[in-house]
Amino acid sequence: MVGSTVCFGTMAILIRIVSKSMHPFEIAFFRSFFGALAAAPLLWRDGWRTLRTDRLGFYTLRCAIGTVSMLAGFWAIAHLPLAQAIALSYSSPLFVTVGAVLFLGEIVRARRWSAVVAGFVGVLVIVRPGTDGFTAASLVALLAAACSGAVTISIKFLARSDPPDTIVLLTTWLWVPLSLPAALMVWQSPPLSMLPLLVAIGALGTAGQYTWTHALKRADASTLAPLSYLQLVFVAFLAWFAFDEKPDRWTAIGAAIVIGASLYIARREAKLARLQRSTSAIATEPAV
Repeated sequence: MVGSTVCFGTMAILIRIVSKSMHPFEIAFFRSFFGALAAAPLLWRDGWRTLRTDRLGFYTLRCAIGTVSMLAGFWAIAHLPLAQAIALSYSSPLFVTVGAVLFLGEIVRARRWSAVVAGFVGVLVIVRPGTDGFTAASLVALLAAACSGAVTISIKFLARSDPPDTIVLLTTWLWVPLSLPAALMVWQSPPLSMLPLLVAIGALGTAGQYTWTHALKRADASTLAPLSYLQLVFVAFLAWFAFDEKPDRWTAIGAAIVIGASLYIARREAKLARLQRSTSAIATEPAV
């Protein structure tokens, strides 16, 4: 999951750079197109059998929601201060936690609920409600976060029956036709100088999707989602380095709250997982 946040964080920086020359909807299409090409090597091991699934309709619905999340998220990155756009995306774990309980039957304990709420409070400290941050653009970022939460839940659901390679391939390939209509509405020939960055955006997006899907295969969605908060530090550093965007005091305070909540959740769940494995091992020991 940490590797996924690094990929997505770097991709956000590149999106901001390319958005100076291209519409974010068009960037989203090229992210999907080059991302699909980057995912093609996954066919090498098992061939076209990798694409077999009994849930193609569910994949299509999941990818339609993911496309809305991607379009809204790219638009927010292009039109909001980068730190604010990323901070608003951190409301996604709240949707993930609720969805994991309602649709996946995951058990979320009081301590994890408290940590998620604390993380959301940290996000509120960063965006400071009542200021100019709550504009129509902010609502677009929140839409992206809500859709992203739904996508996380759907991937966890699919991971119960389909291998990660199938999920990544079908997702990235379905995104290409689903993102094309929005891109055609604003289409302009992309500058050749932007082509390497567009390729990198696609590759990073697929790498982030691949590591994210593998993480969700191995642990509860509501446990992993808050770790995406670590992206804030990474993006804030790159934004400072590339754009001279220096986080203010409130952003630093909010980030500290968010990261503290994330680290607590990871530590707490790791401890509970070790205890559960220990209990299971004792229960399965033969009587003597």
